[in-house]
Amino acid sequence: MSEALRPMSRPRLYEQVVDRLRSYVGEAGLRAGDRLPAERDLAQRLGVSRASVKQAIVVLEVQGLVEVRHGGGTYLRRDSLDAEPVERLVERRRRLPDVLEAREALETKLAELAAERRTAEDLAALRAALDHMSEEIGAGGDGVEGDRRFHEAVTAAAHSGLLAEFMRSIAEQIAESRTESLRQPGRPARSLAQHRAILEAIESAHPKAAAAAMRRHVRTVAKVRLLTWEPDRPAGLPVRRTGTPDA
Repeated sequence: MSEALRPMSRPRLYEQVVDRLRSYVGEAGLRAGDRLPAERDLAQRLGVSRASVKQAIVVLEVQGLVEVRHGGGTYLRRDSLDAEPVERLVERRRRLPDVLEAREALETKLAELAAERRTAEDLAALRAALDHMSEEIGAGGDGVEGDRRFHEAVTAAAHSGLLAEFMRSIAEQIAESRTESLRQPGRPARSLAQHRAILEAIESAHPKAAAAAMRRHVRTVAKVRLLTWEPDRPAGLPVRRTGTPDA
């Protein structure tokens, strides 16, 4: 069937709540660190159930736009609530496990080979990438560019043309998983520390240690709020946990 003639769907009520909250934040001039009104207050003012408000807040939390502090309210993490359409989130949630599985398989081997084959120039590139990531985080960013440079430097240090080609073929999906991971609260600093452990093993020419450090890192990358989100599950019901535990 033509994609244009697929069945039409009506916006979920909580999607409409997300739109209203985005407008409210703009009109009220709220900024990162400001607190949203309480869920009960929002539900009354919008004329919807608290469940719909909770679902809307979860969507914003999944996208790294708000931080929910248990017993302390909901706070903005950005200066606006420019949320992605829910259907785009659903599609990314569907493909993310496969991307993470591929990353673990490929990057673990790349780290192992990098520990065996790295040159002085490769080590310099790895250190420069971590310096850049550290500067980004120090300036309040998520370290996305430094993260990209580090993983590309590991790939280059492995000196495997075919594996590098495989990595390039999924570069767009890897970028999605990187952004998803680094917008988790506290994740940039943790990722930087794990990168340093990978570099230490590569510098020391310990292939097994490098592979193990990369595996731990990619499994941390897999721990994202998106994978615990179930878009059609009513708020308040238990959430089925997914993802791979730390090794």
